[in-house]
Amino acid sequence: MFKPRSISLIIIACITFFWSVACSPQSTPLAVSATPWSGYSGHHIAMKKDFYGQAGLKIQDLLYQSTTEQIDAFLAGKTDLAWVTAGDVIDMAGKDPSLKIIFLCDYSNGADGIVGRGIKTAADLKGKTVARENVLFEKVFLRAYLEKGGLSEKDLKIKDMSAAAAAAAFSAQRVDAAVTYEPFLTKALKESGGELLFSTKGTNLIADVLVTRSQLISDRRADLLTFLKAADKGIKLLEAGDESAIALAAQRLGTSSSELRAQLTGIALFDIEGNKTIGFNPQNPNNAIKNFELVAKAAYDFKVVQQPLDVKSIYDDSLVKAL
Repeated sequence: MFKPRSISLIIIACITFFWSVACSPQSTPLAVSATPWSGYSGHHIAMKKDFYGQAGLKIQDLLYQSTTEQIDAFLAGKTDLAWVTAGDVIDMAGKDPSLKIIFLCDYSNGADGIVGRGIKTAADLKGKTVARENVLFEKVFLRAYLEKGGLSEKDLKIKDMSAAAAAAAFSAQRVDAAVTYEPFLTKALKESGGELLFSTKGTNLIADVLVTRSQLISDRRADLLTFLKAADKGIKLLEAGDESAIALAAQRLGTSSSELRAQLTGIALFDIEGNKTIGFNPQNPNNAIKNFELVAKAAYDFKVVQQPLDVKSIYDDSLVKAL
């Protein structure tokens, strides 16, 4: 027969067990954010096909319409993981040095562009009104084009707008040129009668990555490994051109399957194997570390950060290498 003290101990043990399970990291959702960039479609497929849930993860999926909103939310601690550009990470690193890039999602290979009307050369943009969002990756991209004409942003009239708003403003002929990306780029070209002045085709000017904080890597390493494996399943379906998977991603992005397939032709996707052999491989000439260095230098030039960044401090390749 149990004594009262024994019963009390059992009750306490049960309560302790309940709270340890209920409050364990695995039961706490991972808040994951993205913007409507077609390159993040592998993540959307993993969500729609419940690859994360099947792997035992709870995901709070957030889609922001502008990069600025997404950055603000991440810095405010509202999200644990964010699909962003490397430029966004370096932009945020000055405010939160604990950030770590853990995965290379893609290189834009023509899916980011500058559209213009009546512009023949970069020099023709002098004095023109150009829409672009005040985020580092768009400033780096625009600078790469302006340098061809010996110009800088000081030679332009800049309108700070999200990629979607910039494309819409260009279509409505409220600006002379705009920096935007898919799915807005193709739409702007069709509606505006404008021309593509410059794109990321054949470059690694813009790298899209997955970022988190070093504390989460320490606290939930197993969950992050599980997350990457589940995301990889979605990415592989995307790479294979799986019709049902593309349809699900297109639905999340508010576009058609045919449009998404067209947009993906301008994106070089990376799965886990690609991260190992190219992305985080210093010996590969197309590695992402070179992109991080380029953008970090630009961040200092643009005074986004007050001192030069040690690029090695902003990424952690241990997770992809463990898979």
